Amino acid sequence: MRWQDLRRSDNVEDHRNDDASSGRAGGLPIGQLGIGGVVIVAVISLLLGQNPLQVLGLIANQSASPPRTQQVPAKREAVKDQASEFASSILASTEDVWNKIYPEAFATAYEQPKLHLFREKVESACGGASSAMGPFYCSADKKIYIDLSFYDELAKRYGAPGDFANAYVLAHEVGHHVQNISGISGKVHQKQQQVSKKQANALSVKLELQADCLAGVWGHYAAQNKLLEPGDIEEGLAAANAIGDDTLQQSAGQAITPDAFTHGSSEQRMYWFKQGLDSGSVSRCNTFAKK
Repeated sequence: MRWQDLRRSDNVEDHRNDDASSGRAGGLPIGQLGIGGVVIVAVISLLLGQNPLQVLGLIANQSASPPRTQQVPAKREAVKDQASEFASSILASTEDVWNKIYPEAFATAYEQPKLHLFREKVESACGGASSAMGPFYCSADKKIYIDLSFYDELAKRYGAPGDFANAYVLAHEVGHHVQNISGISGKVHQKQQQVSKKQANALSVKLELQADCLAGVWGHYAAQNKLLEPGDIEEGLAAANAIGDDTLQQSAGQAITPDAFTHGSSEQRMYWFKQGLDSGSVSRCNTFAKK
Protein backbone atom coordinates (compact mmCIF):
# COMPACT_ATOMS: atom_id res chain seq x y z
CA MET A 1 0.00 0.00 0.00
CA ARG A 2 1.04 3.57 -0.63
CA TRP A 3 0.15 4.78 2.84
CA GLN A 4 3.22 6.81 3.79
CA ASP A 5 1.96 10.02 2.16
CA LEU A 6 -1.47 9.85 3.78
CA ARG A 7 -2.34 12.30 6.52
CA ARG A 8 -2.35 11.03 10.12
CA SER A 9 -5.60 10.92 12.06
CA ASP A 10 -6.16 13.16 15.06
CA ASN A 11 -8.32 10.45 16.65
CA VAL A 12 -5.55 8.15 17.89
CA GLU A 13 -5.02 7.63 21.62
CA ASP A 14 -1.65 6.04 22.31
CA HIS A 15 -1.80 4.36 25.72
CA ARG A 16 0.95 1.83 25.11
CA ASN A 17 3.03 3.40 27.86
CA ASP A 18 0.33 3.49 30.53
CA ASP A 19 1.57 0.45 32.44
CA ALA A 20 5.22 1.51 32.38
CA SER A 21 6.86 1.19 35.78
CA SER A 22 8.23 4.21 37.58
CA GLY A 23 9.74 4.62 41.01
CA ARG A 24 9.99 7.34 43.62
CA ALA A 25 12.74 8.07 46.09
CA GLY A 26 12.22 6.82 49.61
CA GLY A 27 10.32 8.92 52.10
CA LEU A 28 6.73 9.20 53.18
CA PRO A 29 4.71 12.37 53.75
CA ILE A 30 3.79 12.94 57.37
CA GLY A 31 0.14 12.92 56.45
CA GLN A 32 0.55 9.32 55.28
CA LEU A 33 2.29 8.14 58.46
CA GLY A 34 -0.81 8.33 60.61
CA ILE A 35 -0.88 8.97 64.37
CA GLY A 36 0.69 5.61 65.19
CA GLY A 37 3.51 6.21 62.73
CA VAL A 38 4.26 9.64 64.19
CA VAL A 39 4.39 8.16 67.72
CA ILE A 40 6.80 5.42 66.61
CA VAL A 41 9.10 7.95 64.93
CA ALA A 42 9.05 10.10 68.08
CA VAL A 43 9.93 7.17 70.36
CA ILE A 44 12.80 5.99 68.13
CA SER A 45 14.12 9.55 67.87
CA LEU A 46 14.18 9.96 71.66
CA LEU A 47 16.00 6.63 72.08
CA LEU A 48 18.61 7.79 69.58
CA GLY A 49 18.95 11.14 71.30
CA GLN A 50 17.54 13.10 68.36
CA ASN A 51 14.86 15.77 68.15
CA PRO A 52 11.62 14.10 66.94
CA LEU A 53 10.51 17.29 65.18
CA GLN A 54 13.78 17.39 63.25
CA VAL A 55 13.36 13.78 62.10
CA LEU A 56 9.76 14.37 61.07
CA GLY A 57 10.88 17.47 59.20
CA LEU A 58 13.45 15.47 57.29
CA ILE A 59 10.80 12.95 56.27
CA ALA A 60 8.51 15.71 55.05
CA ASN A 61 11.31 17.39 53.10
CA GLN A 62 12.40 14.12 51.53
CA SER A 63 8.87 13.26 50.40
CA ALA A 64 8.45 16.72 48.93
CA SER A 65 11.55 16.42 46.78
CA PRO A 66 11.04 15.80 43.05
CA PRO A 67 10.30 12.14 42.26
CA ARG A 68 13.13 10.13 40.79
CA THR A 69 11.82 8.21 37.82
CA GLN A 70 13.32 4.90 36.82
CA GLN A 71 14.35 4.39 33.23
CA VAL A 72 11.46 3.00 31.19
CA PRO A 73 12.28 -0.12 29.20
CA ALA A 74 12.65 0.54 25.49
CA LYS A 75 9.61 -1.53 24.60
CA ARG A 76 7.45 0.76 26.76
CA GLU A 77 8.52 4.00 25.14
CA ALA A 78 5.71 5.90 23.45
CA VAL A 79 7.25 6.61 20.08
CA LYS A 80 5.90 7.16 16.61
CA ASP A 81 6.93 3.79 15.27
CA GLN A 82 5.97 2.48 11.85
CA ALA A 83 3.09 0.37 13.15
CA SER A 84 1.39 3.29 14.89
CA GLU A 85 2.04 5.61 11.94
CA PHE A 86 0.47 3.02 9.67
CA ALA A 87 -2.59 2.59 11.88
CA SER A 88 -3.05 6.35 12.14
CA SER A 89 -2.79 6.71 8.35
CA ILE A 90 -5.31 3.95 7.64
CA LEU A 91 -7.72 5.40 10.20
CA ALA A 92 -7.39 8.79 8.46
CA SER A 93 -8.16 7.13 5.13
CA THR A 94 -11.32 5.51 6.54
CA GLU A 95 -12.35 8.90 7.95
CA ASP A 96 -12.03 10.51 4.54
CA VAL A 97 -14.00 7.75 2.83
CA TRP A 98 -16.79 7.52 5.38
CA ASN A 99 -17.06 11.30 5.72
CA LYS A 100 -17.99 11.23 2.05
CA ILE A 101 -20.17 8.14 1.66
CA TYR A 102 -21.84 7.83 5.08
CA PRO A 103 -24.18 10.84 4.58
CA GLU A 104 -25.24 9.39 1.22
CA ALA A 105 -26.02 6.01 2.79
CA PHE A 106 -27.58 7.09 6.09
CA ALA A 107 -28.67 10.72 5.53
CA THR A 108 -26.62 12.05 8.44
CA ALA A 109 -23.05 13.15 9.09
CA TYR A 110 -20.39 10.61 9.93
CA GLU A 111 -19.13 10.52 13.52
CA GLN A 112 -15.49 9.49 13.60
CA PRO A 113 -14.35 6.81 16.07
CA LYS A 114 -11.29 6.94 18.29
CA LEU A 115 -8.45 4.46 17.91
CA HIS A 116 -7.00 3.35 21.25
CA LEU A 117 -3.56 1.75 21.13
CA PHE A 118 -2.59 -0.46 24.07
CA ARG A 119 -0.18 -3.16 25.15
CA GLU A 120 -1.08 -6.50 26.69
CA LYS A 121 -4.30 -5.44 28.44
CA VAL A 122 -6.79 -2.60 28.49
CA GLU A 123 -9.91 -1.36 30.25
CA SER A 124 -12.65 -0.13 27.93
CA ALA A 125 -16.20 1.01 28.54
CA CYS A 126 -17.17 -2.52 27.50
CA GLY A 127 -14.95 -4.11 30.16
CA GLY A 128 -11.42 -5.40 30.45
CA ALA A 129 -9.62 -7.16 27.62
CA SER A 130 -6.24 -8.65 26.81
CA SER A 131 -4.22 -8.71 23.62
CA ALA A 132 -5.27 -12.33 23.14
CA MET A 133 -8.73 -11.09 22.16
CA GLY A 134 -7.32 -9.32 19.13
CA PRO A 135 -8.60 -5.93 17.92
CA PHE A 136 -12.14 -5.04 18.95
CA TYR A 137 -14.68 -2.24 18.82
CA CYS A 138 -16.54 -1.01 21.90
CA SER A 139 -19.91 0.52 21.10
CA ALA A 140 -20.22 2.04 24.58
CA ASP A 141 -17.36 4.50 24.05
CA LYS A 142 -17.18 4.32 20.22
CA LYS A 143 -13.53 3.34 20.26
CA ILE A 144 -11.46 0.78 18.39
CA TYR A 145 -8.91 -1.02 20.57
CA ILE A 146 -5.82 -2.69 19.17
CA ASP A 147 -2.52 -4.01 20.42
CA LEU A 148 -0.31 -3.42 17.39
CA SER A 149 1.53 -6.67 18.05
CA PHE A 150 -1.52 -8.29 16.43
CA TYR A 151 -0.06 -7.36 13.05
CA ASP A 152 2.89 -9.65 13.76
CA GLU A 153 0.54 -12.39 14.91
CA LEU A 154 -1.53 -12.01 11.74
CA ALA A 155 1.59 -12.54 9.66
CA LYS A 156 3.32 -15.27 11.67
CA ARG A 157 0.48 -17.23 13.26
CA TYR A 158 -2.18 -16.83 10.59
CA GLY A 159 0.08 -16.57 7.56
CA ALA A 160 -1.49 -13.34 6.33
CA PRO A 161 1.22 -10.67 6.10
CA GLY A 162 1.07 -7.36 4.27
CA ASP A 163 -0.07 -3.77 4.69
CA PHE A 164 -3.47 -4.30 3.11
CA ALA A 165 -4.11 -7.34 5.30
CA ASN A 166 -3.43 -5.17 8.35
CA ALA A 167 -5.56 -2.37 6.94
CA TYR A 168 -8.45 -4.79 6.38
CA VAL A 169 -8.42 -5.69 10.08
CA LEU A 170 -8.68 -2.03 11.11
CA ALA A 171 -11.28 -1.26 8.44
CA HIS A 172 -13.37 -4.18 9.74
CA GLU A 173 -13.50 -2.57 13.19
CA VAL A 174 -14.43 0.75 11.59
CA GLY A 175 -17.23 -1.21 9.91
CA HIS A 176 -18.54 -2.10 13.36
CA HIS A 177 -18.48 1.60 14.22
CA VAL A 178 -20.56 2.34 11.13
CA GLN A 179 -23.03 -0.33 12.23
CA ASN A 180 -23.19 1.17 15.70
CA ILE A 181 -23.78 4.83 14.85
CA SER A 182 -26.21 3.96 12.06
CA GLY A 183 -28.38 1.91 14.42
CA ILE A 184 -27.82 -1.41 12.67
CA SER A 185 -26.10 -3.02 15.66
CA GLY A 186 -28.83 -1.87 18.03
CA LYS A 187 -31.56 -3.43 15.90
CA VAL A 188 -29.65 -6.69 15.63
CA HIS A 189 -29.02 -6.88 19.37
CA GLN A 190 -32.69 -6.20 20.02
CA LYS A 191 -33.65 -9.00 17.63
CA GLN A 192 -31.22 -11.36 19.36
CA GLN A 193 -33.19 -10.99 22.58
CA GLN A 194 -36.26 -12.39 20.85
CA VAL A 195 -34.85 -15.53 19.24
CA SER A 196 -33.11 -18.74 20.24
CA LYS A 197 -29.43 -18.90 21.12
CA LYS A 198 -28.65 -20.58 17.80
CA GLN A 199 -30.50 -17.88 15.86
CA ALA A 200 -28.88 -15.14 17.93
CA ASN A 201 -25.45 -16.52 17.11
CA ALA A 202 -26.33 -16.61 13.41
CA LEU A 203 -27.24 -12.92 13.63
CA SER A 204 -23.85 -12.17 15.21
CA VAL A 205 -22.13 -13.89 12.30
CA LYS A 206 -24.13 -11.81 9.81
CA LEU A 207 -23.14 -8.66 11.70
CA GLU A 208 -19.48 -9.65 11.41
CA LEU A 209 -19.81 -10.46 7.72
CA GLN A 210 -21.39 -7.08 7.12
CA ALA A 211 -18.41 -5.44 8.84
CA ASP A 212 -16.20 -7.37 6.38
CA CYS A 213 -18.24 -5.98 3.50
CA LEU A 214 -18.01 -2.44 4.87
CA ALA A 215 -14.26 -2.89 5.15
CA GLY A 216 -14.34 -3.83 1.48
CA VAL A 217 -16.29 -0.66 0.68
CA TRP A 218 -13.44 1.35 2.17
CA GLY A 219 -10.97 -0.76 0.17
CA HIS A 220 -12.87 0.08 -3.03
CA TYR A 221 -12.25 3.79 -2.50
CA ALA A 222 -8.69 3.17 -1.36
CA ALA A 223 -8.11 1.57 -4.77
CA GLN A 224 -9.74 4.51 -6.52
CA ASN A 225 -7.44 6.85 -4.63
CA LYS A 226 -4.40 4.90 -5.93
CA LEU A 227 -3.44 3.62 -2.48
CA LEU A 228 -3.28 -0.02 -3.51
CA GLU A 229 -0.43 -1.78 -5.21
CA PRO A 230 -0.33 -5.09 -7.11
CA GLY A 231 -0.98 -7.95 -4.72
CA ASP A 232 -2.78 -5.88 -2.09
CA ILE A 233 -6.25 -7.28 -2.86
CA GLU A 234 -4.83 -10.79 -2.58
CA GLU A 235 -3.33 -9.89 0.81
CA GLY A 236 -6.71 -8.74 2.10
CA LEU A 237 -8.49 -11.83 0.84
CA ALA A 238 -5.77 -14.03 2.34
CA ALA A 239 -6.37 -12.37 5.72
CA ALA A 240 -10.14 -12.91 5.43
CA ASN A 241 -9.49 -16.54 4.57
CA ALA A 242 -6.97 -17.06 7.39
CA ILE A 243 -9.32 -15.86 10.13
CA GLY A 244 -12.44 -17.67 8.98
CA ASP A 245 -14.03 -19.72 11.74
CA ASP A 246 -13.75 -23.03 9.90
CA THR A 247 -10.07 -22.45 9.15
CA LEU A 248 -9.39 -21.52 12.77
CA GLN A 249 -11.28 -24.57 14.03
CA GLN A 250 -9.32 -26.86 11.73
CA SER A 251 -5.97 -25.34 12.69
CA ALA A 252 -6.89 -25.93 16.35
CA GLY A 253 -7.58 -29.60 15.62
CA GLN A 254 -11.33 -29.21 16.10
CA ALA A 255 -14.22 -30.40 13.98
CA ILE A 256 -15.85 -27.72 11.84
CA THR A 257 -18.96 -26.63 13.76
CA PRO A 258 -20.99 -23.92 11.97
CA ASP A 259 -23.22 -23.38 15.01
CA ALA A 260 -20.11 -22.29 16.92
CA PHE A 261 -19.03 -19.76 14.31
CA THR A 262 -18.56 -16.19 15.55
CA HIS A 263 -17.39 -14.39 12.39
CA GLY A 264 -18.25 -16.67 9.48
CA SER A 265 -16.40 -19.21 7.38
CA SER A 266 -13.37 -18.33 5.30
CA GLU A 267 -15.48 -18.52 2.16
CA GLN A 268 -18.12 -16.23 3.62
CA ARG A 269 -15.59 -13.66 4.86
CA MET A 270 -13.81 -13.53 1.52
CA TYR A 271 -17.13 -13.30 -0.36
CA TRP A 272 -18.45 -10.34 1.62
CA PHE A 273 -15.12 -8.53 1.73
CA LYS A 274 -14.91 -8.82 -2.06
CA GLN A 275 -18.55 -7.76 -2.38
CA GLY A 276 -17.64 -4.44 -0.79
CA LEU A 277 -14.40 -4.17 -2.73
CA ASP A 278 -16.07 -4.67 -6.09
CA SER A 279 -19.16 -2.53 -5.51
CA GLY A 280 -18.07 0.26 -3.16
CA SER A 281 -21.72 0.36 -2.14
CA VAL A 282 -23.11 0.12 1.40
CA SER A 283 -26.41 -1.13 -0.01
CA ARG A 284 -24.63 -4.23 -1.32
CA CYS A 285 -23.62 -5.15 2.22
CA ASN A 286 -27.01 -6.38 3.45
CA THR A 287 -25.88 -9.72 4.83
CA PHE A 288 -29.18 -10.07 6.66
CA ALA A 289 -31.13 -10.40 3.41
CA LYS A 290 -29.41 -13.68 2.58
CA LYS A 291 -29.54 -16.93 4.48
